[in-house]
Amino acid sequence: MSRPAAAVPGAARPAADLAVTGIVGDAILGSADVTRVRERRRIARLRRLVAVGALMAGWVVMRRLTGHPIFPTVHPPHWLGGALPILLIVGMLGVVMAAPLIGAGRSPHTLVRPGETAVGLEDLVGIDGIKAEVVRSVNLFLAHQTFRDTMGGSARRGVLFEGPPGTGKTFVAKAMAKEANVPFLFVSASAFQSMYYGQTNRKIRSYFRQLRKYAHREGGAIGFIEEIDAIGASRRGMSGSGATEGVTGVVNELLVQLQSFDSPTRGQRFASAWIDLLNRYLPDGNKLHKPAVVPANVLVVAATNRKDDLDPALIRPGRFDRSIYFGLPGRRARADIIAYYLGKKAHGADLDEHGAVDVVAGMTFGYSPAALERLMDEALVIALTHGRSAMTMADVAEAKMLVELGVTDETIYTPDERERVATHEAGHATVAYFVGQTRQLDVLSIVKRRDSLGLLQHSDTEERFTKSSEEMRALLQIAMGGMVAEEQWFDEVSTGPASDLAAATAMGAQMIGACGMGNSLISVAAAGHGYLEGSLVDKVLGDKDARAELDALLMGSCDAAKTIVVEHPEVVEALRDALLERDELVGPEITEVIEASMTRRAEDSVISTLRRPASDAVSVRGAGPERGPQSSGC
Repeated sequence: MSRPAAAVPGAARPAADLAVTGIVGDAILGSADVTRVRERRRIARLRRLVAVGALMAGWVVMRRLTGHPIFPTVHPPHWLGGALPILLIVGMLGVVMAAPLIGAGRSPHTLVRPGETAVGLEDLVGIDGIKAEVVRSVNLFLAHQTFRDTMGGSARRGVLFEGPPGTGKTFVAKAMAKEANVPFLFVSASAFQSMYYGQTNRKIRSYFRQLRKYAHREGGAIGFIEEIDAIGASRRGMSGSGATEGVTGVVNELLVQLQSFDSPTRGQRFASAWIDLLNRYLPDGNKLHKPAVVPANVLVVAATNRKDDLDPALIRPGRFDRSIYFGLPGRRARADIIAYYLGKKAHGADLDEHGAVDVVAGMTFGYSPAALERLMDEALVIALTHGRSAMTMADVAEAKMLVELGVTDETIYTPDERERVATHEAGHATVAYFVGQTRQLDVLSIVKRRDSLGLLQHSDTEERFTKSSEEMRALLQIAMGGMVAEEQWFDEVSTGPASDLAAATAMGAQMIGACGMGNSLISVAAAGHGYLEGSLVDKVLGDKDARAELDALLMGSCDAAKTIVVEHPEVVEALRDALLERDELVGPEITEVIEASMTRRAEDSVISTLRRPASDAVSVRGAGPERGPQSSGC
C-alpha cells in the first residue's frame, strides 16, 4: 500500500509537476528532472558568461578612458635571454619524461554526445521484456529527484547486462544513451589496464571523476563498461601483497568508485574549506552552515557474459543490484529481428512473401541478433558474387551453410569413395524421413566442407527446448543410418561413421546418465563437475551397468535403422543417385526425391502384381534387387 507524499520523511515538493506513474510507463519521459537541471545549469553558465563579459568590457573602457593600452607591456628580465635555450631544453625533457605517466592515468573512455548515437528504442526489436525494463531504468534515472522527493525512493545506480556474446548488450546501452539525452561515456574494461604500477586504479578514478563532472554539468550521465569481468573478477583466493595491484586492488578501487557519486565537487570542497576556516573564529550559535552536497545523477551500465566470475561485492544492493539477462532470441523474436534487418538491406521479392521471414527464423535456431545480421550480410555478399544487387531466399540458405559449415573444398573423390559417401548420407536421410516425425530435412550434401565428407542437416519443424525419450531414440537411429547403409550396400563399414558413433555415444550417455531414460533413475552427472559432456560420457562408460545399458541402447538403435533401410532400399538408391548427379539437395528437393521413389515403387508393385501369375506370387515375394541391401548385422 502506497503512502502519500506528505507522509514520506523529508519529502519535498518536486520542482515541476510530474506524474509519478509515468516513470513506469512504456515511453521515455520527455520532461523530467534531468531536463530541468540541465536548463538551470545552462542559464547559470549564461549568467557567468555575461558577468565575465561585463568585467572585461569594464576593464577595456577604464583603460581607454585613462589613456592606457588595453594590455600592459611586460618587459622580461635581461638575464632571461641567455637562459632561455637551457630552459626550453629542460622543459622539453621534462615533458618527454612526464607525458607517459600523465597520459597513462587519463580516463580511456569515449564520449558520445546526445544526438551522436543513431540507435534508439525503435531499433530494439525482439526483446520486448528487456526493452520494458530498460525504459523503466532510464525513466528512474531521468526522474530521480521526483522519485526521491515524492516517494522517498532511491534510483538505480548500476545495471548489469549479462548474456551470451552478440545478444545486443552494447546495442541496448547505446539506445539508452540516445533516449536519455545525456552524455554517454563508453569504455572497455581492458582499456583500464596499464603497464605502469598503480595506473590501472588511477584510470578507474579518472573515469568516475569524468562521470561525476558531466553529471553535475548536464544533469545526468550514463557510463557503460564493456566486459567488466576484465577488472571485476572475483577476489576469492587472492591474498598477499602481490595481489594489491592485481585483482584485489583493482576490484577494491572499482567498489570504492561505485560509492563515490555522493562526493562533493571541487567547488563544494573549496567552499566547505572556507566555511570551516571561518567557523573556527565564530561562536557555536553563529557558525555558518555548509550547503548540502548534491549527489551526481549517474547511471553505470556494465556488460558481461561471465557474471559468475564477478566479485560478489559488485552485484550486491547499491552497486550493480539490477541484472538484466540477454538470452538467445526465440523463433518469434528472431522473425522480428530478421524483418528489421531486411528493412535495411536490399532483398528480392521472395523474401517479402508471406511466411518467408518465418522460414528464415525457423532455420536459424540458436542464432543471436549479431549472428542474424552477419547471416544477412553474407547473403548480400553471395548475391553480389552472382552479379545481383539484392539477396534472395536461396542466398540466405547458402549463407547459412557457409556460416555454419565453412567454404566448400574442391577435393575430388574417387568414383568408389564418391558412391560410398553418397550411400552413407542417403542412409541418414532415409532414416530421418521415416522416424523424424518432428524434424525437417534441410540439406543433404556430398560436398566436402572442413573435416566432413558429406552431411545431412535436419532441424525441428517447431522450436523445441526439450526432447522426449522417443525423439532422442529417433536421433540415435538417424545417426546410425549412414553406417547401416554402408554395411548393407558394400558389406563393410568405412571410417566414415566414426563421428556419427561419437555423437550417438554422447547422446546415449546423456539419456542414461543424466535424463533418467534408462533402467535407473540415478544420475551419474550429479557426481563431479555437473553436466560437462566429456565427463558425463566418462562416468557412464566407467560404470559397468550404465556402460552395458548404453551399448544395448546403441545396438537397438542400429537394428531399428537397419530395418528401415532394408524395407526402403528404393529411397536410399534414389537419394544416392540424386546426390551423385547433383552433389547437393536442399529442403523440398530431398522430400521430392523420396516421395517420387516411393511412388514409383508403389506403381511397380501394382504393375508386377497385375502381370504376375497367381502360382508365382509366393515365390517372388522375397526377391530383392540384384545389388540391394545385404543382411549383415550391426
